[in-house]
Amino acid sequence: MRKLMLAALSAVLVVGLAGCGMEVKRISPDEVVDLSGNWNDTDSQLVAEEMVKEALARPWLAKHMKKNRGEEPKVIVGTIKNKTDEHIAIDTFQKDIERELTNSGMVQFVSGKGERDEMRAEREDQQTYSSERTRKEMYAETGADYMLQGTISKITDARGSKQTFYYQIDMELTDLQRSIKVWYGNKKIKKYIKKPGARF
Repeated sequence: MRKLMLAALSAVLVVGLAGCGMEVKRISPDEVVDLSGNWNDTDSQLVAEEMVKEALARPWLAKHMKKNRGEEPKVIVGTIKNKTDEHIAIDTFQKDIERELTNSGMVQFVSGKGERDEMRAEREDQQTYSSERTRKEMYAETGADYMLQGTISKITDARGSKQTFYYQIDMELTDLQRSIKVWYGNKKIKKYIKKPGARF
């Protein structure tokens, strides 16, 4: 009797676990998957691409090149604030922007504060432990000409089982020497979400 009960219990557990099975499938990183309607990797990449492309097409770049005899401007990405009610991976968005700026070949990208601190520590270490021929100089960093800053905001509108998410991304490029804004960019994303069981 006991063996029969154990066998029956094992069968129930197997069926239960099979019903709770999870399917995992590898997909292309370029494939658009929007499960919740929240800000995601596709939004981050597309906004970074479009905003950097727009920024580099504006007059400030030609003016800088003319004033500096063809030398590319040096740009750094500053703070990008998340003013939404979501957790947004701001670091990922910043890296997307940095990649687009660097790969454009139209500007020189200056490392951010955290990266500079690490490199400064390495250079300081080299002053003691590296040969004179290979050690890198202190106080010889390249300063940025412009800083790119921004915000991500969100407005949610909901009724019943339907809602919309409206994202507004504002970016500003500022001349660090003069504290003058040379470019302002704006990107909007609107998503319509219908919960299960709702009809359009």
